[in-house]
Amino acid sequence: MAISTAITAILVALLVGAMSPGPSFVVVARTAVGSSRQAGLAAALGMGVGGVLFSGVALVGLYTVLATVGWLYIGLKIAGGLYLVYLACKMWRGAKEPLALHGIPGGQGTRKAFLTALATQLSNPKTAIAYGSIFASLLPHNPPLWCYFALPPLVFLVEAGWYSTVALCLSSRRPRELYLRSKAGIDRVAAGAIGGLGLRLIWTARVTD
Repeated sequence: MAISTAITAILVALLVGAMSPGPSFVVVARTAVGSSRQAGLAAALGMGVGGVLFSGVALVGLYTVLATVGWLYIGLKIAGGLYLVYLACKMWRGAKEPLALHGIPGGQGTRKAFLTALATQLSNPKTAIAYGSIFASLLPHNPPLWCYFALPPLVFLVEAGWYSTVALCLSSRRPRELYLRSKAGIDRVAAGAIGGLGLRLIWTARVTD
């Protein structure tokens, strides 16, 4: 497989993974709809940076450590699941609060949106394994040196580009009005989805690993 073809295949696989429903999508969508376009874009940047970190781990082969050192992988899965459960509880408790009390309007709020998104992206070690598997299966052995410098920025464009599209679409007037009318219910559905994913992560660590 030509190196250009391999890189294209990697980026397409990562884009498909990013487009799959999960806690990252929920966090970006809720931030964009419930706070501001700037906060949503900041969250998208957080997802992009998380993707860069995962790609760096995959490029140096550290994903094999997670795949082979069972206790470390189990520990990371439990830690990631607990973080998602914490995030869900926080979202549930704030469901009935006025938007102005916990929104992310700008300034330091965009920093909070970025950090929350980055932590959410990094909280799932299965994503690291997915990155590692994609890179290991599609990237040729001993790729040219330039790949190590070119792939992380391209991964950032894929991850941040997709989530920026989500943020831009969901921060328009109609989605925002819908959210404001149904805030408590939407927040609790989002909290339930994130909490369920976190509990599933903890359960699979306990049962299958």
